[in-house]
Amino acid sequence: MPTPERPRRTWSSRPALKVAGVIAALMAVAVVAGMTARAQTVLGGARSQRLGARSTPVPTRAPASPTTKAPTKAPTKAPMRQITVVGIGDSVTAGNNCNCQTFVELYARSLASARSLRTSSVNLGVSGWTSSQLLASLTRPGAFHDQVAKADILLVTIGANDLVPLAALQPGGCATNCYSALVASVGNNVRKIVAAAREARAGPPATILVTNYWNVFEDGDVGTAKNGASFQRWSDLLTRASDVQICNGAQRSRATCVDLYAPFKANGSRNPTLLLADDGDHPSTAGHRLIASTLLASTPPSIR
Repeated sequence: MPTPERPRRTWSSRPALKVAGVIAALMAVAVVAGMTARAQTVLGGARSQRLGARSTPVPTRAPASPTTKAPTKAPTKAPMRQITVVGIGDSVTAGNNCNCQTFVELYARSLASARSLRTSSVNLGVSGWTSSQLLASLTRPGAFHDQVAKADILLVTIGANDLVPLAALQPGGCATNCYSALVASVGNNVRKIVAAAREARAGPPATILVTNYWNVFEDGDVGTAKNGASFQRWSDLLTRASDVQICNGAQRSRATCVDLYAPFKANGSRNPTLLLADDGDHPSTAGHRLIASTLLASTPPSIR
């Protein structure tokens, strides 16, 4: 009996293809995964570069540290200016019969207080001096000349003693034409005195204040009692004429004329007794104070 043929085992191609497909698929996945990984790496690097570019802080200027200011110094007060006041003239300047501070010292002290200055004063007044004597002393070498040369402010009161010879002539013997030449010479000497003082000055020009008089002779109650009313009227006319010439001489040499007639006697109607010493001739304490304040009021504003 023929041996029954065993059924032939047949290997189907489908499983092989299936396996191959699976393998191919896995390889494809692996390739894709690798490519994806590479792509992600590249993209990640690029992104990192972009992000890095963005995230890198832009260099900025470091904020300046606050400047420490040096402590502000209090303004230094300028030292007060030193002014030397020198007085020259006759017994009015010298302070005869007063036993008080003269107008030279009082003026210097008032000037210091009023204008915040440091002042010193020198009184060179000589009793009995005429304008000619003062001029002679100023124009020759010596201590007097040297002290005047140091004056920042020079006070000049001179001329009354030049007129003393006229007193003996009495009013009726000496009208205007009698004394006009003499008072003119006083004015001319005042001009020369101021010019000589300017020439002697070492340094900036001095401020020169020249006073005139309230009376060249006795005045007030004493003068009237001693000489009579008629003499007083005549001496008043003589004083006014002399005052004009003194001021003319001062102004011709660019000095300041300081009128003392009006402060003592107003328009001539005021009795100056309280401003005079017991002799009726020289200023009292009140008189010296008045002269000092009048000089201060006439001092140029530039003296500071």
